[in-house]
Amino acid sequence: MKHFIFACFFGLTAAIAQADLKIFATVPEWGALAQEIGGSKVKVYTATTAFQDPHRIEAKPSLLAQARQANLLIAAGADLEVGWLPLVLRDSGNSAIQTGQRGYFEAANYVNRLDVPTTLDRAHGDVHAAGNPHTHLDPRNVLKVGEALTARMAELDVANAAAYQAGYQAFAGKWQTAMARWQKEATPLKGVPVLVHHASFVYLLNWLGMKEVGSLEPKPGIEPTSGHLTGLLARQQTAPAKMVLRAAYQQEGPSQWMAGKTGMPAVLLPYTVGGTPEARDLFGLFDDTVQRLLKGAR
Repeated sequence: MKHFIFACFFGLTAAIAQADLKIFATVPEWGALAQEIGGSKVKVYTATTAFQDPHRIEAKPSLLAQARQANLLIAAGADLEVGWLPLVLRDSGNSAIQTGQRGYFEAANYVNRLDVPTTLDRAHGDVHAAGNPHTHLDPRNVLKVGEALTARMAELDVANAAAYQAGYQAFAGKWQTAMARWQKEATPLKGVPVLVHHASFVYLLNWLGMKEVGSLEPKPGIEPTSGHLTGLLARQQTAPAKMVLRAAYQQEGPSQWMAGKTGMPAVLLPYTVGGTPEARDLFGLFDDTVQRLLKGAR
């Protein structure tokens, strides 16, 4: 009898585990959003960390193993992962998550993208044809993506559709309250000029009304050079920036050099979930980002 009860319990546990929606997220921010929506109904694997450049990832066997098991793949899109995701998709052998299938989801498809080029020329650097892919740094985009992602999760896992809708509604309510607070706190940042290491913060600056006056990269995706930095330093005489921004995965040397030459602060922003100890989740990401910017602007 004991064996029978154990077998029944084991079978039920296995069935519940099988019912979990297995999600492969390419970047931490969208993995965190899926977890907020799905809670205990989902199993989320995130392929990258805040300390890795999401443009350049090695398609290791561990990524392929996770992709083979996934029911849903969430990508940032707009060609952010073009250097490695196609290989993962091909070698995973998982037909459910291929481009064009319902198990493939691109966040960039559900927002208004910025910096969409009118012409494409490799001489302009690593320019994304579909626009800037770092869409998550405008919290309004997080809500838009969350709504679309909830619908996709409910479509793929009908049994838990109501739970996903409830999860999103709970998240959205808290998120809207937090957005109002962030915008109020960030009022002093409006119009503040900044330098950036890379075009990682286009959506963030647009949301806050801040002004980018230069990039440490001579062209997108091209590492800073001494000649370019020297020219940028000279321009500070006529168009001075208040601070220089970099993401957690970017080298600190160029921004520290500029800070040392000008006296402006070099501000490290988490960029995504996990980028700083304070950015433990999506709420922490924006809490910490706003506070670090305010400190840099003093």
